[in-house]
Amino acid sequence: MNLPTKITVIRLILTVFILLLLCVPFSYLGFNFPVYDFYGVRIQLNYIIAGVIFIIASLTDFLDGYIARKYNLVTDLGKMLDAIADKFLVSPVLIVLSANGYIPSIIPIIYITRDIIVDAIKMQAAAGGKVQAAIKSGKYKTAFMMVGLCLVFFYNIPFEFINIRVDLGLLYLACILSIISAFEYYHINKEIILGKDENS
Repeated sequence: MNLPTKITVIRLILTVFILLLLCVPFSYLGFNFPVYDFYGVRIQLNYIIAGVIFIIASLTDFLDGYIARKYNLVTDLGKMLDAIADKFLVSPVLIVLSANGYIPSIIPIIYITRDIIVDAIKMQAAAGGKVQAAIKSGKYKTAFMMVGLCLVFFYNIPFEFINIRVDLGLLYLACILSIISAFEYYHINKEIILGKDENS
């Protein structure tokens, strides 16, 4: 297991800690995370800790790919784990934040449904002998989603003080881009999906 793959595994482990902080009913275990009033915004410490870990995990997503490409350490195992780690970092977090009332449920529904569709397209393309690289709209979607989630973890501060929901705006923008990118993936691979010869 090379260095980029080890970094990817670290991202998986960090995601487990994030989900534990958000999901475990610590009150039943006799422990409650303190809640702070920060200029009228009530902040739970476990969300702040989870947010810090989420930022670190998001940075490892950039770091493992950069090292793998720079030093020619790209492996099939690394690519597989990286794809799993990316989805494991975002999708469960969206579901938990929605269940806890921090974001609307439509956001994880759109985002996760899109990922399922795009994964199916990529698998069909791979079966047809085509390796589908990431497209720009997909990369922008991921960037907006990551920044939006970071703001959710930190209670949309500082924008919360001026009543502008930048966090939700970025998440909705990520959802729009996710839909656009799904159509682009379909268009790029339409011939393979429909079983048509590109030269016909």
